[in-house]
Amino acid sequence: MNISYKGIKQELSPKIQKKMDAKFAKLSKLLERRGEKEAHVMVNSERHLHRAEITIQFYGHQLVGVGSDADLLNALSQACEKLETQALKNLSKWRERRTEVAPASEPRLAAKPKAAKKAPKAANGMSQRIYKVNHRDDRKPMTLDEAVLEMEQDQDYLVYRDADKDRVSVLVRRRDGHFDLIEG
Repeated sequence: MNISYKGIKQELSPKIQKKMDAKFAKLSKLLERRGEKEAHVMVNSERHLHRAEITIQFYGHQLVGVGSDADLLNALSQACEKLETQALKNLSKWRERRTEVAPASEPRLAAKPKAAKKAPKAANGMSQRIYKVNHRDDRKPMTLDEAVLEMEQDQDYLVYRDADKDRVSVLVRRRDGHFDLIEG
């Protein structure tokens, strides 16, 4: 992280510089996902009060941490802490938006299929069903024999990832009790 200090009349003491470098290293772990960030530190001193302001650009947002204290190190530390809480809040918002796009509570592959809304009737008078299948499940690939064993008596089909061909396959139970294999 590139840090530029403005408003400080003299160089920071090595002790303060070392502590601030550790705080900015912690911040950079949170913020630096795509490229190196720049932090601008501005310090204003009036009488015996130091006011520190740190600004960082983060995914199109400007994060600003402000701290004031009689001690310069405390003022800078307060500003860093406020900046860290803002960064954590923005990261959690980003994660929440990402999980809303793909909810984790989708049905498993071997689960009972869900019927869609009222479907139109087919030519033979029976209603058609549309099943939603989750192909991005976290299940391990399995062989054809494992798929036959895992298929329960009341299931009409099983969607699984074939371990040999690394493709999605569908195992369908026919009315006579035999199986059909559809390879993708």
